[in-house]
Amino acid sequence: MRKRFGKGLAGTLAAIEHLGYVQIDTLSVVERAHHHVLWNRVPGYSSQYLNQLSSAGKIFEYWFHAAAYLPMRDYRFALPRMLSFRRDESPYFRSVDKALMAEILARVRGEGMLKTRDLKESTKGKGVWWDHGPGRRALDKLFMQGDLMIRERNGMEKLYVLPEQLLSPDVNQQEPTVDEMAAYLLDNTMRAHGVFTFGQLLHLRTGKPLRNAMRELLQARLEQGALHRLDDPAHPDTYAVVAKPRAERLSRESAEVRLLSPFDNAVIHRERLAQMFHFDYRLESYVPAAKRKYGYFCLPILWQGEFVGRIDCKADRGAARFYVHNQYLEQGWVPDAAFQQGMQNAIGELARFCGCTEVQ
Repeated sequence: MRKRFGKGLAGTLAAIEHLGYVQIDTLSVVERAHHHVLWNRVPGYSSQYLNQLSSAGKIFEYWFHAAAYLPMRDYRFALPRMLSFRRDESPYFRSVDKALMAEILARVRGEGMLKTRDLKESTKGKGVWWDHGPGRRALDKLFMQGDLMIRERNGMEKLYVLPEQLLSPDVNQQEPTVDEMAAYLLDNTMRAHGVFTFGQLLHLRTGKPLRNAMRELLQARLEQGALHRLDDPAHPDTYAVVAKPRAERLSRESAEVRLLSPFDNAVIHRERLAQMFHFDYRLESYVPAAKRKYGYFCLPILWQGEFVGRIDCKADRGAARFYVHNQYLEQGWVPDAAFQQGMQNAIGELARFCGCTEVQ
């Protein structure tokens, strides 16, 4: 995985452009998802790279199927959602204080930026703003409708700026047609995954026009020979790129064990993971303790193109100690010496990335 994209900022940008998005998540039991995903793909990855790329206008934060970093080249494909929020079509922001939105926007224009902590500080004055109250909702709506963008994060604190501070003149800001949106979603999935179902193409995206456009585009790609339909009665409506994905070849040739984030692009579609790799994976941090089968925060283990197990671990940064609670291998799979050595190396590398000097 790490030999694919190159190093440094260029390698990080290449990885995001290939994947199409990298999910942002607040859980830091091991490492936050956005850093973990990129660390597994970019040699020598630094957590500062995302801020540097965001500030330079190479990537941006917005919503894919969840909060994510996306390539700035794809900015226009976020516009339909932004405009939907602007038209108050979302039930989540229909009662937002518009006067407060105007006040926040004026402050950003005047001061050039706004940190989320500023919402808390404002309670010391008039008591109007609050980080989880009216002020926070107003700020979130301004972001979702595209009036503000996030330039960087410090931990999970966000720094908001006006779009013109990040959008260069060459960024396409024309809203895509339904056909263009379908092509964007299909091209992303073909490039990043290679094999997919129709449902995965339209994950959490609704509307008959988009569904119809995607059906027509799939048929065209089938006729062009770019795709073929898999004959699998158990999983109908499944398609595969005709050329074998290079990412899979590299994974199978690699002698490295990879410990993936639960939010990694390779495993985030749990149904696809079970269909393609026969790996039944679930993040159990949201499951009551008594009902957990494996552990609070298990990471999938990838070895030579197969998911061979999971490891329940935690990084204690204060004590610089990385805890491995349990390791579970798939039933019937027998590890060899190469895997065992690779596993030891992988745990040590992940521990160091999390700032830990000791593994327990």
